[in-house]
Amino acid sequence: MKLIVGLGNIGDKYIFTRHNAGFMVIDSFALNSNLNYRENSKLKCLMTNIRDGYEDYLLIKPTTFMNLSGEAVRAVMDYYKIKIEDILIIYDDLSLELGKIRFRANGSDGGHNGIKSVIKHLGTNNIARLKIGIGPQPNIPSEVFVLQNFSKEELDILKSTISKAKDGIECYFKEGIAIAQNKFN
Repeated sequence: MKLIVGLGNIGDKYIFTRHNAGFMVIDSFALNSNLNYRENSKLKCLMTNIRDGYEDYLLIKPTTFMNLSGEAVRAVMDYYKIKIEDILIIYDDLSLELGKIRFRANGSDGGHNGIKSVIKHLGTNNIARLKIGIGPQPNIPSEVFVLQNFSKEELDILKSTISKAKDGIECYFKEGIAIAQNKFN
């Protein structure tokens, strides 16, 4: 089983904020496949699953809010006995221009509280990730910028970015991180 984690904040007021780019990517998988999320309060997430050929993919959205996302990832990982190499974390990145995506096999948290929590709870920074560009950041604090809604024009750009991200995720799980990086970074 593979685990795809979209990071974001639960609640109607956060749906179209920049910080919810990870949620938006996995929501597009669920929407296109006619899937519904079910809440699992014990595992601290909303979850659904997709079967592609012989492989099962579990999609989750932590319900802990961004800065505690690692709690849900760890709980799901332990419950389903998922190995770290079978996990992909998807989240927003201020340093990437809107419309860009970037796969990474590992790395620091880059100041992102969601990935910081995941690294802390998994005990390693060797976690594959897909960053969704939401920049450039204007001259305002990052905690203010990430909680702003995308404009209509930005949402139009984001739609094509999400489509590209979905193709990248499929490539990642079928061909590996190196090929996904070469094709999509």
